[in-house]
Amino acid sequence: SNVPKTKRPAFDATRAATNTMAAASIASALVIGPMADAVDMAMDVPSFGSSSLVAERVTREGLYREYDVDLGDQQYDNADSTYKSAKETKSKKGKYTALIAVLVVGSFIIPMAQYFWYVKDDDSSDKFFNKVPEPEPEPPKKKGWF
Repeated sequence: SNVPKTKRPAFDATRAATNTMAAASIASALVIGPMADAVDMAMDVPSFGSSSLVAERVTREGLYREYDVDLGDQQYDNADSTYKSAKETKSKKGKYTALIAVLVVGSFIIPMAQYFWYVKDDDSSDKFFNKVPEPEPEPPKKKGWF
């Protein structure tokens, strides 16, 4: 009966997960609790400004029960067409095509001109393209009698 006892692992994943969840719930309660109180306090302030709506409360009968509805002024969307006519669109097409062409060409020409302005005094490209082979250096003089 010399059976060795099993060792407990040094790291218990279940205990670590439980402790992590407990710490996260405590932290969230500490952070969210004061914020919820602040929101409740801000929502309790009554508004007596001119933007308060006055509505008529009406009881309506529904499918399962009766319910109260606040009736105010009904708002309608503007369903009028705001598109320009095809004739007006076609007559102004050339103006916008020219504007787009100027913007596209300018987006290529202006950066190139700016680059050439910056490198106009730089002679590194001339040195590169007009590369003259460098003469071989003279061999070092041997030390001797003469």
